[in-house]
Amino acid sequence: MLSRIQFAMTSSFHYIYPPLSIGIGLYLVMIEGMYLKTKNPIYLQMTKFWVKIFALTFALGVATGLVQVFGFGTNWANYSRFVGDVFGSALGAEGIFAFFLEAGFLGVMLFGWKRVSAKMHYFSTICVCIGAHFSAVWIVVANSWMQTPAGYKIVGTGTKARAVVTDFWAMIFNPSSIDRLVHVIQGCWLTGLFLIISISAYYMLKQKHLDFARKSMKIALFFSCIVLIMQLISADSTARGVAKNQPSKLAAMEGIYKTQDYTPMTLIGWVDKKTQTVKGIQIPGLLSFLTYRNFKTPVPGLNTVPKDEQPPVGIVFQAYHMMIYMWGLMVLGAFLGFYFLWRQKLENKKWFLRFLVFSVAFPQIANMVGWMTAEIGRQPWVVWKMLRTTHGVSPNIVSGQVIGSLIMLATIYFALLAVFLFLLDSKIKHGPSEEMDIAAIYRGKIE
Repeated sequence: MLSRIQFAMTSSFHYIYPPLSIGIGLYLVMIEGMYLKTKNPIYLQMTKFWVKIFALTFALGVATGLVQVFGFGTNWANYSRFVGDVFGSALGAEGIFAFFLEAGFLGVMLFGWKRVSAKMHYFSTICVCIGAHFSAVWIVVANSWMQTPAGYKIVGTGTKARAVVTDFWAMIFNPSSIDRLVHVIQGCWLTGLFLIISISAYYMLKQKHLDFARKSMKIALFFSCIVLIMQLISADSTARGVAKNQPSKLAAMEGIYKTQDYTPMTLIGWVDKKTQTVKGIQIPGLLSFLTYRNFKTPVPGLNTVPKDEQPPVGIVFQAYHMMIYMWGLMVLGAFLGFYFLWRQKLENKKWFLRFLVFSVAFPQIANMVGWMTAEIGRQPWVVWKMLRTTHGVSPNIVSGQVIGSLIMLATIYFALLAVFLFLLDSKIKHGPSEEMDIAAIYRGKIE
């Protein structure tokens, strides 16, 4: 349990930063491209400011992510032995195709403004963005293999058993990887976009950097509306894949204890473990329709799953529904914000601007509870139907060591979070550069 808590803690802290890097990275590609096309200095001003925010999130993402790799070996030796061949392929590919690409061009993107041409700088921005996305690809592929293993064979028996890749492409394109990758990437985009929305709303409230804030807000709100619609489609496809490949997880997500026709979907409710029921507002047949496109077809309940293979229902149910609520709040913020902006009323809606400032938390919460749904929902398996989580822990680890490292890591991670928030606040208050001749950096190169 201590090892589980430690990995949950390190993963949660780490996952604050990579989605920001991925989302802001895509935004940088858009606005720097707009600058090259239009030669409007405001887009270069935006690029130079958001690059600083990107660099901060990237640095914290690297610093917090390294611990997880060591955690596999120290706390989860049996698990590491079992999946070593699979993870070696996926994470090795991440290092070669993602991290090296991202880190290699990061220096050019950060420090190459006066040293390379505008087109070369834009190329480096694109490479950094692609590298950030590739990192997510290989991590999600590895995690998806744990959910729906494919392209492997088991070598050895007992504690010596391990999975060996027999088909690399089948391992990559396992039954859940594409759905989960699309869902995760879109969640990352929303995380970056809503940080931009939040900071822009802050500037509007303070009546500072208004041209910068209007442009940043307009682009971020527009793309947020598109991504939120795409995320709804992705969520439907992902949930139907869960119903097919991990029915016990879906049963926990919706608190379905008994298989029944016209399976209801709960909008707001809570799980009563004693009576094994869900109390709240339900729509009969809606879950059946969303899962099978038929209102009557029953969704398998937990009564079809052995007791020792059932996930903890309460936390999975609440985490899953919290993710949906956060999506609803993001829809409210993005679409209503875009409407107010289009009607030129946004800057007068102080109450709504305050809502947008706090909206930066919505995708972060959605990311966290989404991963909680995915990972706790597949318990008791660390590799679905092959290796239980209890069997993946290091056999010789001492609880005192885990407690000591847990306290140490928690202290460090809280300190890093405090530093991140301090530096982010400092950069926001300093604001973008106000130089009138900012485009002179590339004068003579694109004009």
